[in-house]
Parts: sequence; structure tokens; C-alpha cells
Amino acid sequence: MKKTVAVPPLGEKKQTETLVNFWYVAEGERFKAGDDLAELVTDKAAFNLPAAEAGRVVKILRQEGAKVKEGDGLLEIETE
Repeated sequence: MKKTVAVPPLGEKKQTETLVNFWYVAEGERFKAGDDLAELVTDKAAFNLPAAEAGRVVKILRQEGAKVKEGDGLLEIETE
């Protein structure tokens, strides 16, 4: 099933933007549940975004360096 992985709530009340700092995966790559997909950076901290389930990256929607906010789509995945 195809799904979109979005920027989760990061618990930053006054945080205005989040940066996609680094992708740990590439399009077409398979990953397991718990694998880190991306590193997101706010003005206060860096967070790794883990995969909720196993699957394959279909398309990366935001490139490294992109500014995003909670709820923005980051990548499309196909789950097993």
C-alpha cells in the first residue's frame, strides 16, 4: 500500500520551521521498521525520523535543505 510520510509533531511550541537536514534512504531503497529515514532539525534540536513499518521508498518529496512544517509530506513509501 502506498503512503505519504509527513513531518510529525516535534513538541516545539514556538518552533517556526524545520529543516530536512539529511536523508538516510534513497528512492527505491528498502527499509525495516525502526530504521531512520531522515534527520530533521529545528532551531533547538535535531531529530531522527524512524520508519513506523517496513517498506520501500517510492519518491522523496522534499530535498535536503528544504524547510518544512508539521504535516508536510516528506516521502512516499510502499509498505509490505
